[in-house]
Amino acid sequence: MKTQLAAITLFFLTIFPQHIVAAEWGKTGHRVIGKIAQAHLTPNTTAAVDALLDGMSLAFVSTYADEIRSDSRYDYLDTWHYVNMDKNTRYSEAKKNPNGDIITAIDYCVDVLKNPKKSKADKVFHLKLLVHFVGDIHQPMHAGRKADKGGNNIELTWFGKPTNLHRLWDTNLIEHYKMSYTELAAHLPKRSAEENEHCMDAPPLEWVNESQDLANTIYANTPMHASLGYVYHYQYFDTVRVRLLDAGLRLAATLNAIFDSPDAR
Repeated sequence: MKTQLAAITLFFLTIFPQHIVAAEWGKTGHRVIGKIAQAHLTPNTTAAVDALLDGMSLAFVSTYADEIRSDSRYDYLDTWHYVNMDKNTRYSEAKKNPNGDIITAIDYCVDVLKNPKKSKADKVFHLKLLVHFVGDIHQPMHAGRKADKGGNNIELTWFGKPTNLHRLWDTNLIEHYKMSYTELAAHLPKRSAEENEHCMDAPPLEWVNESQDLANTIYANTPMHASLGYVYHYQYFDTVRVRLLDAGLRLAATLNAIFDSPDAR
């Protein structure tokens, strides 16, 4: 039985690249981001989002873009979850993927939601995608290097179990803390209103540059085949918490700009 399970696992990892099957930020991380965003929506935005989602929370829909990856109809969305770049190349200078990337995906979702001619179904779909993609862009390895598929090819050991650099930042660091998404959302860093406003004013190009800078630092401090555990978690979990908070605030700011700007009224 174990041999059969190993063979099945190897088959799927061979057929589906790891950057496709990985759960970006994990379910917990995405739900944290959704919950933080929900708390920072304006009343008008809250009403608009509730009307589209029929009362479902942003936390609830935050994992939708991963859930549909098993459906071949949505294969075209695969590259929308990330952007891989060379170490010293910024997104503004990088050769763009003709199939789209996370920056073009966010822009497209925003355009759909702003377009009064789009159907409710179309807007609901792209709202769910937007919630997820704003989370993904704040995971540093989603702005990782092309050569190793955003850390997917960097093999590591996490508390004695095999993982890779991408999965470590997607899921392992958060799940090791053993908090529910509501608990973690309630225990993110505390910042002043001015600091939060400054964070929310940053454009998506700044988000991806931040993630790339963090990715470069992570690469430098996480060599291939490293055996990681408590020390690494202590060093980096605060970085994870900050990125989750930034993502939640910026998701709220993005939705407020769509649904509660002067042009939207």
